[in-house]
Amino acid sequence: MLSKNDMTIDVAELEAHRPSLIGHCYRMLGSATDAEDAVQETIVRAWRSLDRFEGRSSLRTWLHRIATNVCLDTVSDSSRRFRPIEELPAGTIHSPLESLDRTHWLEPIPDAYAIPADGDPHETAVLRQSIRLAFVAALQQLPPRQRAALLLTEVLGWSAAEVAECLETSVASVNSALQRARATLAGRNIPPVSELSDEERGVVDQYVDAFQQYDVDRLVSLLCEDVQMSMPPYTLWLQGRDDIRGWLLGTGSVCRGSKLVPVRASASPAFAHYHAGEESGTYHAWAIIVLELAGGRISGWNAFLDVEKLFPLFGMPLSSTDDFFVDRVSMRSKETFR
Repeated sequence: MLSKNDMTIDVAELEAHRPSLIGHCYRMLGSATDAEDAVQETIVRAWRSLDRFEGRSSLRTWLHRIATNVCLDTVSDSSRRFRPIEELPAGTIHSPLESLDRTHWLEPIPDAYAIPADGDPHETAVLRQSIRLAFVAALQQLPPRQRAALLLTEVLGWSAAEVAECLETSVASVNSALQRARATLAGRNIPPVSELSDEERGVVDQYVDAFQQYDVDRLVSLLCEDVQMSMPPYTLWLQGRDDIRGWLLGTGSVCRGSKLVPVRASASPAFAHYHAGEESGTYHAWAIIVLELAGGRISGWNAFLDVEKLFPLFGMPLSSTDDFFVDRVSMRSKETFR
Protein backbone atom coordinates (compact mmCIF):
# COMPACT_ATOMS: atom_id res chain seq x y z
CA MET A 1 0.00 0.00 0.00
CA LEU A 2 1.06 3.59 -0.70
CA SER A 3 -0.26 5.96 1.96
CA LYS A 4 0.04 9.67 2.46
CA ASN A 5 -2.02 11.63 4.94
CA ASP A 6 -5.51 10.11 4.62
CA MET A 7 -5.03 8.72 1.09
CA THR A 8 -4.13 5.09 0.44
CA ILE A 9 -3.61 3.30 -2.88
CA ASP A 10 -2.80 -0.37 -3.30
CA VAL A 11 0.55 -0.81 -5.07
CA ALA A 12 -0.99 -3.67 -7.07
CA GLU A 13 -3.61 -1.23 -8.33
CA LEU A 14 -0.86 1.09 -9.55
CA GLU A 15 0.99 -1.79 -11.19
CA ALA A 16 -2.15 -2.82 -13.05
CA HIS A 17 -1.88 0.43 -15.00
CA ARG A 18 1.80 -0.01 -15.90
CA PRO A 19 1.30 -1.48 -19.43
CA SER A 20 -1.08 1.31 -20.37
CA LEU A 21 1.29 3.94 -18.94
CA ILE A 22 4.34 2.47 -20.69
CA GLY A 23 2.42 2.34 -23.95
CA HIS A 24 1.39 5.97 -23.58
CA CYS A 25 4.91 7.12 -22.74
CA TYR A 26 6.34 5.04 -25.61
CA ARG A 27 4.01 6.72 -28.09
CA MET A 28 5.07 10.09 -26.71
CA LEU A 29 8.81 9.39 -26.63
CA GLY A 30 9.46 6.75 -29.30
CA SER A 31 11.68 4.70 -26.98
CA ALA A 32 10.78 1.70 -24.85
CA THR A 33 13.65 2.32 -22.43
CA ASP A 34 12.77 6.00 -22.06
CA ALA A 35 9.14 5.02 -21.54
CA GLU A 36 10.12 2.79 -18.63
CA ASP A 37 12.05 5.66 -17.05
CA ALA A 38 9.08 8.00 -17.56
CA VAL A 39 6.70 5.56 -15.86
CA GLN A 40 9.02 5.26 -12.89
CA GLU A 41 9.01 9.05 -12.59
CA THR A 42 5.21 8.98 -12.95
CA ILE A 43 4.90 6.63 -9.96
CA VAL A 44 7.23 8.84 -7.91
CA ARG A 45 5.21 11.96 -8.74
CA ALA A 46 1.96 10.11 -8.03
CA TRP A 47 3.15 9.22 -4.55
CA ARG A 48 4.37 12.76 -3.87
CA SER A 49 1.01 14.22 -4.88
CA LEU A 50 -1.16 11.46 -3.43
CA ASP A 51 -2.74 13.83 -0.94
CA ARG A 52 -4.00 15.97 -3.85
CA PHE A 53 -5.78 13.07 -5.57
CA GLU A 54 -9.41 13.76 -4.70
CA GLY A 55 -10.96 10.91 -6.64
CA ARG A 56 -12.89 13.24 -8.97
CA SER A 57 -11.33 11.34 -11.89
CA SER A 58 -10.37 7.69 -12.06
CA LEU A 59 -6.94 6.56 -10.88
CA ARG A 60 -6.18 5.62 -14.50
CA THR A 61 -6.97 9.13 -15.76
CA TRP A 62 -4.97 10.74 -12.95
CA LEU A 63 -1.92 8.57 -13.65
CA HIS A 64 -2.04 9.24 -17.39
CA ARG A 65 -2.28 12.97 -16.71
CA ILE A 66 0.89 12.76 -14.64
CA ALA A 67 2.60 10.56 -17.26
CA THR A 68 1.73 13.01 -20.02
CA ASN A 69 3.36 15.86 -18.14
CA VAL A 70 6.42 13.74 -17.34
CA CYS A 71 6.83 13.15 -21.07
CA LEU A 72 6.29 16.82 -21.91
CA ASP A 73 8.96 17.72 -19.37
CA THR A 74 11.29 15.22 -21.07
CA VAL A 75 10.95 16.30 -24.70
CA SER A 76 11.33 19.63 -26.42
CA ASP A 77 9.73 20.93 -29.61
CA SER A 78 12.89 20.04 -31.54
CA SER A 79 13.50 16.57 -30.04
CA ARG A 80 12.13 13.49 -31.76
CA ARG A 81 13.09 9.94 -32.65
CA PHE A 82 13.83 9.05 -36.27
CA ARG A 83 13.83 6.10 -38.62
CA PRO A 84 16.76 5.93 -41.07
CA ILE A 85 14.31 6.02 -44.00
CA GLU A 86 13.18 9.51 -42.94
CA GLU A 87 16.53 11.28 -42.93
CA LEU A 88 18.68 10.45 -45.94
CA PRO A 89 18.15 9.10 -49.46
CA ALA A 90 18.43 5.34 -49.83
CA GLY A 91 22.02 4.17 -49.94
CA THR A 92 23.74 1.41 -51.87
CA ILE A 93 25.81 -1.63 -50.96
CA HIS A 94 28.86 0.60 -51.44
CA SER A 95 27.71 3.32 -49.01
CA PRO A 96 29.80 3.77 -45.84
CA LEU A 97 28.40 2.48 -42.56
CA GLU A 98 27.99 5.48 -40.26
CA SER A 99 26.11 5.35 -36.98
CA LEU A 100 24.39 7.77 -34.62
CA ASP A 101 23.70 7.43 -30.90
CA ARG A 102 20.83 5.16 -29.88
CA THR A 103 18.93 8.18 -28.54
CA HIS A 104 18.51 9.39 -32.12
CA TRP A 105 16.49 6.40 -33.29
CA LEU A 106 12.95 5.13 -32.89
CA GLU A 107 12.89 1.83 -30.99
CA PRO A 108 10.51 -1.14 -31.09
CA ILE A 109 8.61 -2.14 -27.97
CA PRO A 110 7.47 -5.54 -26.65
CA ASP A 111 3.71 -5.85 -27.13
CA ALA A 112 3.24 -7.04 -23.55
CA TYR A 113 4.86 -3.85 -22.25
CA ALA A 114 2.37 -1.59 -23.99
CA ILE A 115 -0.90 -3.53 -24.33
CA PRO A 116 -2.84 -4.50 -21.18
CA ALA A 117 -3.72 -8.18 -21.18
CA ASP A 118 -7.26 -7.55 -19.96
CA GLY A 119 -8.34 -4.94 -22.54
CA ASP A 120 -11.52 -5.39 -24.55
CA PRO A 121 -11.11 -6.29 -28.27
CA HIS A 122 -11.78 -2.77 -29.55
CA GLU A 123 -9.35 -1.19 -27.08
CA THR A 124 -6.71 -3.80 -27.91
CA ALA A 125 -7.09 -3.14 -31.64
CA VAL A 126 -6.59 0.60 -31.11
CA LEU A 127 -3.56 0.02 -28.90
CA ARG A 128 -2.01 -2.38 -31.42
CA GLN A 129 -2.36 0.19 -34.19
CA SER A 130 -0.83 2.83 -31.94
CA ILE A 131 2.47 0.98 -31.36
CA ARG A 132 3.19 0.13 -35.01
CA LEU A 133 6.51 1.59 -36.11
CA ALA A 134 4.88 3.61 -38.89
CA PHE A 135 2.37 5.20 -36.50
CA VAL A 136 4.89 6.01 -33.76
CA ALA A 137 7.25 7.45 -36.38
CA ALA A 138 4.41 9.65 -37.64
CA LEU A 139 3.70 10.81 -34.09
CA GLN A 140 7.31 11.96 -33.84
CA GLN A 141 6.57 14.46 -36.62
CA LEU A 142 4.18 16.29 -34.31
CA PRO A 143 5.15 18.94 -31.74
CA PRO A 144 4.94 17.36 -28.26
CA ARG A 145 1.71 19.06 -27.16
CA GLN A 146 -0.03 18.14 -30.42
CA ARG A 147 1.24 14.60 -29.92
CA ALA A 148 -0.18 14.53 -26.39
CA ALA A 149 -3.55 15.95 -27.44
CA LEU A 150 -3.91 13.41 -30.23
CA LEU A 151 -2.96 10.42 -28.08
CA LEU A 152 -5.18 11.41 -25.18
CA THR A 153 -8.22 11.75 -27.45
CA GLU A 154 -7.66 9.15 -30.19
CA VAL A 155 -6.03 6.38 -28.13
CA LEU A 156 -7.22 6.94 -24.55
CA GLY A 157 -10.62 8.35 -25.47
CA TRP A 158 -10.47 11.58 -23.47
CA SER A 159 -12.72 14.53 -24.21
CA ALA A 160 -11.27 17.83 -25.40
CA ALA A 161 -12.17 19.31 -22.00
CA GLU A 162 -10.19 16.61 -20.16
CA VAL A 163 -7.21 17.16 -22.44
CA ALA A 164 -7.43 20.92 -21.90
CA GLU A 165 -7.33 20.41 -18.13
CA CYS A 166 -4.32 18.09 -18.44
CA LEU A 167 -2.38 20.47 -20.71
CA GLU A 168 -3.57 23.59 -18.84
CA THR A 169 -4.98 25.20 -21.95
CA SER A 170 -8.35 25.95 -23.52
CA VAL A 171 -10.69 23.57 -25.30
CA ALA A 172 -10.35 25.73 -28.41
CA SER A 173 -6.57 25.31 -28.32
CA VAL A 174 -6.94 21.55 -27.95
CA ASN A 175 -9.32 21.35 -30.91
CA SER A 176 -6.94 23.43 -33.00
CA ALA A 177 -4.02 21.17 -32.05
CA LEU A 178 -6.06 18.10 -32.92
CA GLN A 179 -6.98 19.49 -36.32
CA ARG A 180 -3.33 20.14 -37.18
CA ALA A 181 -2.18 16.77 -35.80
CA ARG A 182 -4.81 14.82 -37.75
CA ALA A 183 -3.88 16.65 -40.94
CA THR A 184 -0.22 15.74 -40.47
CA LEU A 185 -0.98 12.06 -39.87
CA ALA A 186 -3.42 11.91 -42.80
CA GLY A 187 -0.55 12.86 -45.08
CA ARG A 188 1.47 9.86 -43.90
CA ASN A 189 -0.97 7.25 -45.31
CA ILE A 190 -0.50 4.89 -42.36
CA PRO A 191 -2.08 1.50 -43.16
CA PRO A 192 -4.60 0.22 -40.60
CA VAL A 193 -3.59 -2.66 -38.37
CA SER A 194 -5.15 -6.04 -39.03
CA GLU A 195 -4.51 -9.64 -38.18
CA LEU A 196 -2.12 -11.41 -40.52
CA SER A 197 -3.85 -13.21 -43.35
CA ASP A 198 -3.05 -16.85 -44.03
CA GLU A 199 -0.98 -15.67 -46.99
CA GLU A 200 1.00 -13.26 -44.81
CA ARG A 201 1.56 -15.92 -42.15
CA GLY A 202 2.95 -18.12 -44.88
CA VAL A 203 5.29 -15.34 -45.99
CA VAL A 204 6.59 -14.93 -42.44
CA ASP A 205 7.10 -18.68 -42.10
CA GLN A 206 9.01 -18.74 -45.38
CA TYR A 207 11.11 -15.77 -44.26
CA VAL A 208 12.20 -17.65 -41.13
CA ASP A 209 13.09 -20.78 -43.07
CA ALA A 210 14.87 -18.91 -45.87
CA PHE A 211 16.83 -16.70 -43.47
CA GLN A 212 18.02 -19.59 -41.30
CA GLN A 213 19.04 -21.52 -44.41
CA TYR A 214 20.43 -18.28 -45.84
CA ASP A 215 18.69 -18.89 -49.15
CA VAL A 216 19.08 -15.39 -50.60
CA ASP A 217 17.03 -16.04 -53.75
CA ARG A 218 14.12 -17.29 -51.68
CA LEU A 219 14.43 -14.39 -49.25
CA VAL A 220 14.38 -11.82 -52.04
CA SER A 221 11.33 -13.45 -53.61
CA LEU A 222 9.37 -12.63 -50.43
CA LEU A 223 10.10 -8.90 -50.67
CA CYS A 224 8.09 -6.12 -52.32
CA GLU A 225 9.71 -4.43 -55.30
CA ASP A 226 10.19 -1.23 -53.29
CA VAL A 227 11.02 -2.93 -49.96
CA GLN A 228 13.00 -0.88 -47.44
CA MET A 229 15.70 -2.28 -45.15
CA SER A 230 17.15 -0.30 -42.24
CA MET A 231 19.63 -1.13 -39.49
CA PRO A 232 19.75 1.54 -36.77
CA PRO A 233 22.04 2.80 -35.29
CA TYR A 234 23.44 2.87 -38.85
CA THR A 235 22.19 5.74 -40.98
CA LEU A 236 22.32 3.56 -44.11
CA TRP A 237 19.12 2.15 -45.46
CA LEU A 238 18.47 0.26 -48.68
CA GLN A 239 15.50 0.17 -51.02
CA GLY A 240 14.57 -2.39 -53.63
CA ARG A 241 15.18 -6.08 -54.13
CA ASP A 242 18.40 -5.70 -56.12
CA ASP A 243 20.26 -3.64 -53.51
CA ILE A 244 19.06 -5.87 -50.69
CA ARG A 245 20.15 -8.95 -52.61
CA GLY A 246 23.58 -7.37 -53.07
CA TRP A 247 23.75 -6.58 -49.36
CA LEU A 248 22.79 -10.11 -48.33
CA LEU A 249 25.42 -11.59 -50.63
CA GLY A 250 28.06 -9.06 -49.55
CA THR A 251 28.34 -7.32 -46.17
CA GLY A 252 25.21 -9.04 -44.89
CA SER A 253 26.57 -12.52 -45.53
CA VAL A 254 27.92 -12.49 -41.96
CA CYS A 255 24.34 -13.47 -41.06
CA ARG A 256 24.79 -16.92 -42.60
CA GLY A 257 24.12 -19.58 -39.95
CA SER A 258 21.90 -17.29 -37.83
CA LYS A 259 18.92 -18.29 -35.71
CA LEU A 260 15.62 -16.41 -35.37
CA VAL A 261 13.43 -16.57 -32.26
CA PRO A 262 9.89 -15.16 -32.60
CA VAL A 263 9.03 -12.30 -30.24
CA ARG A 264 6.08 -9.92 -30.02
CA ALA A 265 7.17 -6.40 -30.96
CA SER A 266 5.39 -3.29 -32.21
CA ALA A 267 2.27 -5.35 -33.06
CA SER A 268 4.18 -6.83 -36.01
CA PRO A 269 5.98 -10.06 -36.94
CA ALA A 270 9.29 -9.82 -35.10
CA PHE A 271 12.32 -11.89 -34.14
CA ALA A 272 15.33 -11.93 -31.89
CA HIS A 273 18.18 -12.52 -34.34
CA TYR A 274 21.23 -14.44 -33.12
CA HIS A 275 24.51 -14.66 -35.03
CA ALA A 276 26.52 -17.86 -35.00
CA GLY A 277 29.53 -17.59 -32.67
CA GLU A 278 33.10 -18.60 -33.35
CA GLU A 279 32.64 -21.81 -31.37
CA SER A 280 30.29 -24.38 -32.84
CA GLY A 281 26.86 -24.34 -31.24
CA THR A 282 27.21 -20.85 -29.73
CA TYR A 283 25.29 -17.74 -30.69
CA HIS A 284 25.25 -14.05 -29.74
CA ALA A 285 22.55 -11.41 -29.95
CA TRP A 286 22.60 -9.41 -33.17
CA ALA A 287 19.30 -7.58 -33.70
CA ILE A 288 15.60 -7.33 -33.03
CA ILE A 289 13.99 -7.68 -36.47
CA VAL A 290 10.57 -6.14 -37.06
CA LEU A 291 8.87 -6.89 -40.38
CA GLU A 292 6.22 -4.79 -42.11
CA LEU A 293 4.00 -6.42 -44.72
CA ALA A 294 1.94 -5.10 -47.61
CA GLY A 295 0.21 -6.86 -50.46
CA GLY A 296 1.27 -10.29 -49.26
CA ARG A 297 4.97 -9.40 -49.28
CA ILE A 298 7.54 -7.90 -46.91
CA SER A 299 7.62 -4.13 -47.38
CA GLY A 300 9.84 -3.22 -44.42
CA TRP A 301 12.80 -5.10 -42.92
CA ASN A 302 13.87 -3.27 -39.76
CA ALA A 303 16.88 -4.61 -37.85
CA PHE A 304 17.49 -2.83 -34.54
CA LEU A 305 21.07 -3.50 -33.48
CA ASP A 306 21.08 -1.98 -29.97
CA VAL A 307 21.02 -5.43 -28.41
CA GLU A 308 22.31 -4.44 -24.96
CA LYS A 309 19.20 -2.32 -24.42
CA LEU A 310 16.62 -4.23 -26.43
CA PHE A 311 17.24 -7.93 -25.80
CA PRO A 312 16.67 -7.68 -22.01
CA LEU A 313 13.35 -5.91 -22.70
CA PHE A 314 12.22 -8.93 -24.68
CA GLY A 315 13.51 -11.39 -22.09
CA MET A 316 16.14 -12.65 -24.52
CA PRO A 317 19.68 -13.60 -23.43
CA LEU A 318 22.64 -11.86 -25.07
CA SER A 319 24.32 -15.21 -25.73
CA SER A 320 23.09 -18.77 -26.03
CA THR A 321 23.84 -22.28 -27.22
CA ASP A 322 22.02 -24.80 -29.40
CA ASP A 323 20.01 -26.01 -26.40
CA PHE A 324 18.28 -22.62 -26.18
CA PHE A 325 16.82 -23.01 -29.68
CA VAL A 326 15.57 -26.59 -29.46
CA ASP A 327 12.04 -25.59 -28.47
CA ARG A 328 12.10 -22.16 -30.07
CA VAL A 329 13.25 -22.27 -33.66
CA SER A 330 10.35 -24.54 -34.59
CA MET A 331 7.80 -21.90 -33.50
CA ARG A 332 5.84 -20.54 -36.43
CA SER A 333 4.03 -17.27 -37.08
CA LYS A 334 0.57 -18.84 -36.69
CA GLU A 335 1.44 -19.45 -33.03
CA THR A 336 3.12 -16.13 -32.41
CA PHE A 337 1.53 -13.34 -34.46
CA ARG A 338 -1.99 -12.04 -34.70
